Amino acid sequence: MRPVEEQMASAVAHFWSTRSQQLDRQAASGKLDAGNRGAATGGKHADGFVNVCAAICRDAGLDDVQVFTVAKRPRTLPGYFRPAKEWDVVARTSTDIIAVIEVKSQVGSLGNNFNNRIEEALGNATDFRTAYRHGVFKPSCPPWLGYLFMLEESQGSLRPKRPLLLEPFGLLPEFQGRSYAELYEYCCLRLVREGLYDAACFITSSKEDGISGKFGQPNPELSVRNFAISLYTRAAAFAAKL
Repeated sequence: MRPVEEQMASAVAHFWSTRSQQLDRQAASGKLDAGNRGAATGGKHADGFVNVCAAICRDAGLDDVQVFTVAKRPRTLPGYFRPAKEWDVVARTSTDIIAVIEVKSQVGSLGNNFNNRIEEALGNATDFRTAYRHGVFKPSCPPWLGYLFMLEESQGSLRPKRPLLLEPFGLLPEFQGRSYAELYEYCCLRLVREGLYDAACFITSSKEDGISGKFGQPNPELSVRNFAISLYTRAAAFAAKL
């Protein structure tokens, strides 16, 4: 497996440079969306992260397995509570789903989008796992499910939130007075420990430093290395049986 931290650094740099170019193009056209939406709706900024995941699968020896990152239809899988879901990376054969990965990011608009991101992560995993349990993917072997998330480092994401008093039950103590970065970290960790995802990667990066590929890894359990090892191991195990 190639040095995955180096690949991730390139993906981070691509993310920020692509967002900047998209905003510049929309500004030049006079059709700039409100806030950061111009970059978010432009697409392509997460391609680097998607390509890192695909490269890990291919490095594991999945020569006879198709790793889909672009074509929408092969990345769209049936669900259980909804008809279908388009994933970001799908490694599959005609009969087996080897690995499925969701890639997300958050830049600005923290208060508006935090709960949405958490609900998406929970809902996607629940639907996917339930579909497998009910035989929607048969005769496939158990698929590997991963979640990769990058959060912008900013004053808003790193600043502790005010304590919130709720009656009559109150919040769990680990949620009180935490920053959005800490809340996202808790969520990713629990998504894995509760068995909703086989691995999660949580990284942070600022607009200023990210353009050169710098990123942070707040929790070793959610590191790029751990995520890559888990995915590589799953892919290599399947490749050995081909």
